[in-house]
Amino acid sequence: MSRIGKHPVELAAGVQATVANGNITLKGPKGEVTTHILAKVVVEQEGNVLSFKQTDESRESNANTGTMRALVASMNKGTSVGFEKKLTLVGVGFRAQAQGNKLNLQLGFSHPVVHEMPAGVTCETPTPTEIIVKGADSQKVGQTAAEIRGYREPEPYKGKGIRYADERVVIKETKKK
Repeated sequence: MSRIGKHPVELAAGVQATVANGNITLKGPKGEVTTHILAKVVVEQEGNVLSFKQTDESRESNANTGTMRALVASMNKGTSVGFEKKLTLVGVGFRAQAQGNKLNLQLGFSHPVVHEMPAGVTCETPTPTEIIVKGADSQKVGQTAAEIRGYREPEPYKGKGIRYADERVVIKETKKK
């Protein structure tokens, strides 16, 4: 059996789990996250502890048990603590401004770029060149940050663009005469 799948997930304080109709929902102070239960996996709830069992001894069941346990552990962290991604804007005149559930970006184009945040994801702009994307679902937070970065990826000659805060852009040498 998967070694990860053997470990139960203990829910954080303030997080409640509901298992029904092939779905598992975790609700906590930072939000609510729902996912479907993978095939050949049984989720058992005893108080504030969730355990995962295989329905048979197949390889698929073994893999799904470990995957399901990892997903639920991530959901537990997201609903109690939350996830965040930091982005930095590098370039002259590049600015960002959060307005409600929209993010206005000025990235050197002839028009401003407006990005609509999905449900469950928020953004903050502590400075005009810094964006913080927050949410309870790590997949949505990561996807939203990737979409924002995709408007103007860092280019390799000057390094201008939107990059993750911990991203290191390798600058190429320019052509010599």
